[in-house]
Amino acid sequence: MNTRPLRLISLLFLVAGLTACGESEPPWRGHDITGVMPELDYNLVDENSEPVSAGAYADNIRLLFFGFTHCPDICPVTLGRLKAAIATLEPAQRERIRVLFVSVDPERDPPAVLRRYTDNFGERFIGLTGSQAQLRELTKRYRVTYGYGEKDKNGFYPVSHSSAVFVFDRQGNARLLFNQSLTVTDIAADLERLIDAGATVETRAKGRKAVAQAATGAGTANYP
Repeated sequence: MNTRPLRLISLLFLVAGLTACGESEPPWRGHDITGVMPELDYNLVDENSEPVSAGAYADNIRLLFFGFTHCPDICPVTLGRLKAAIATLEPAQRERIRVLFVSVDPERDPPAVLRRYTDNFGERFIGLTGSQAQLRELTKRYRVTYGYGEKDKNGFYPVSHSSAVFVFDRQGNARLLFNQSLTVTDIAADLERLIDAGATVETRAKGRKAVAQAATGAGTANYP
């Protein structure tokens, strides 16, 4: 008996069911910026003094945050909140996340300083910086600004910068913006959902491939 038609019908229903699961989803906790902001793209220097581009951490959820290590409030509070949110996830989910902390104060934040700073928050946190031209290009791309105040008698100067966290999916697409009003629970919920969405996309792709193979007889359909 030829069971290929039955197998094909079953696979079609399964893929259709997976697609239906994505309908009528609840709103995100953060701001949905899908299609509003450009995909992740940069050319900077990492905390190990190595040139780095957006492809370096591909296939991970990436959180982009601009700041500086001498920041007295927004930076440590925001990074601490992200650390706490990530800590609530399952180990396998945590492996899928990278927090890219981009210092807009390269004069005081060379790579070695950045590395010591990000070490306070964990291995998922990576310090990046660059020249003023590189930083201006990147901040302009995501419609944020930064600037420097006057130096005091001790040489200290404040830095103004965005407090937003931009979230990119595993394909590098801009998906969410986290502001300061979100709680640890909110952030964790969105990150978990985004990770699961990426897994669902992979499963659907496997399903479509399995259907094509079953339809053409190109091989045995293996579906998890």
